Amino acid sequence: MAKQSYNFSKNLIRHYTDYLKLELSLSPNSVEAYQHDVNLFMQYLDSQKHSMEINDIKQDDIEHFFAYLYDLDIGATSQARILSGLKSFWRYLLQEEITENDPTMLISSPSLGRHLPEVLTYEEIQKMIDSIDLSQPNGHRNKAMIEVMYGCGLRVSELIGLQISDIYRNDGFLRIIGKGSKERLVPIGDSSLKILFQYIEGARLHIMPKPKFTDTVFLNSRGTGLTRQMVFLIVKDLAEKNGITKTISPHTFRHSFATHLLEGGANLLAVQQMLGHSSVSTTEIYTHISDELLRDTLTTYHPRFKKNQSKE
Repeated sequence: MAKQSYNFSKNLIRHYTDYLKLELSLSPNSVEAYQHDVNLFMQYLDSQKHSMEINDIKQDDIEHFFAYLYDLDIGATSQARILSGLKSFWRYLLQEEITENDPTMLISSPSLGRHLPEVLTYEEIQKMIDSIDLSQPNGHRNKAMIEVMYGCGLRVSELIGLQISDIYRNDGFLRIIGKGSKERLVPIGDSSLKILFQYIEGARLHIMPKPKFTDTVFLNSRGTGLTRQMVFLIVKDLAEKNGITKTISPHTFRHSFATHLLEGGANLLAVQQMLGHSSVSTTEIYTHISDELLRDTLTTYHPRFKKNQSKE
């Protein structure tokens, strides 16, 4: 176990570069590139006035960093190389027992920057929900989690941070604390609400919450809150169980929520508010998927397109 805290510092980076040179025998150019990647991330943390302590760096911080690079017009190839550098740095930190956590672990290339996200169909989501074994200890909890992620479009951090006192049952709303501690109200459908309370008033009653987690909705068997990694593994297991080969994560349900709403004709500004996006341009990423659906529909069903295809 790490016995002391370590900060991002020039001294730590110097030790890292020595490791690259002496233990990995990398070329001077490679060492310089890896050093540049870590320095770039350190500069970003400083610009955001973020804690420089290694153990304070979370997966969300890495994701925000790559969104920042995208806004600077840094291409996907360069982003992939920078991610490789950060992964190398955290491998070093783990090896030296400077930290026990790797926030880069679940971030894969080339899924970087703002891209068209993978989306599940409604049928695929329903299949995953129906496959959950409710006779298992965590069955009702996992079903409620998927229902809330898809039914409300929550980020995984918002899901695991959801409090019982934030559920307005009679009004059909959840009070969500999003990025930057911004609050928003998100509607929750009757079906999702029913499944959520089947868990809260059922299986959850058999768990003794630790003092800090008495109000936390989703608990593990030890009575503490779930981690992002645990939710990720639950989702991946359900996908594999149902033969779904798409690259998915907990965030996929949020993507699917937004896409399905827009495909159904929902107002973009309303979806923006429900997702908690500060800018409508962030939400517009989902309209591209709807555009593809419209284009496919036009190609398949419009008589002029069908006529042109018959001539080929």
